[in-house]
Amino acid sequence: MAEIVVEPIEKYALSNKKREKTLFSKIGVVGCGKEGHSIARIASWHGMEVVFIELSLEKIESAIQGISKELDQRIENWGLTVSEKRAIMSRIRGSLDYKDLAGCDFVIEAIRSDEKTGRRSIDQRKEVFKAIEAVVDRDAIIATNATTIVISELASELVYRDRCVSLHFFVTSSEAKIIEVVKGLYTTDDVYNKVCTFVKLINRDVIPVEESAGLISVRLYVTLLNEACQALMEGVAKMEDIDKTMVIGLGMRFGPFHMADIIGLNKVIKWMDNLFEEFGDSKYKAAPIIKRMVRAKRLGVQTGEGFYRYDSEGRRLS
Repeated sequence: MAEIVVEPIEKYALSNKKREKTLFSKIGVVGCGKEGHSIARIASWHGMEVVFIELSLEKIESAIQGISKELDQRIENWGLTVSEKRAIMSRIRGSLDYKDLAGCDFVIEAIRSDEKTGRRSIDQRKEVFKAIEAVVDRDAIIATNATTIVISELASELVYRDRCVSLHFFVTSSEAKIIEVVKGLYTTDDVYNKVCTFVKLINRDVIPVEESAGLISVRLYVTLLNEACQALMEGVAKMEDIDKTMVIGLGMRFGPFHMADIIGLNKVIKWMDNLFEEFGDSKYKAAPIIKRMVRAKRLGVQTGEGFYRYDSEGRRLS
């Protein structure tokens, strides 16, 4: 009987150096709250491997459950299949260690604001940027999903500031197929163009925005909400009728009060505080009714009561 020769096949395989790496094959997300897990889900949906960083195993589990629940809703309403959900979830994993961001082409910071102090989290975000830079490759792009903090300020203490951009995912509406993209003072054209490519890869349109706290969306929205609150306090119309006018009369998907509940009044008031601090314009100063509701912990959908009341599934009650 002939002797069977066993020969290792490793030498015939392509080495890691010879393999061509696809751009944005792996991305990272730091902070996986509402915004973070939406970013992770969208990227994984479009075939990218995603690793997200959280502070505890409980928060990792909560994020995974949140993504799973969102996909279940799409199975029921959007025609997603169970096997497609399984494939999407298989590309997402959570970690407590920044070292697991190694090998990412693109890392997006999406940490939560400080709920206790309510202060702007610039220093905290700067530390996150430094922690990311310490583990990723030189050509990896670092971004923030913050809307009222300027990217040039966040990048100012990094070694390679030219790799940083700001982008804003519209997580309050799954139908919003746009992303605001900001090129900072240090950002190179190459990095900016790559981020625009990323946006197109996840089937969104780029809205180019010059560096400004609040971008387009937040600046216009909080001004609208403040004016709606002013009209309400003056007795010009009832809250429901103000919202109805904006939805039916002007074609908005949600009225300003309903949208505030969806976003979360605690988040909205932080936007306003940050913009007022940045520009000093009274149009950004939160209306008294908003402050009163935040103090009473009537924050919107997340607490079941804000301007309106909601059931456990976030559906508005009459």
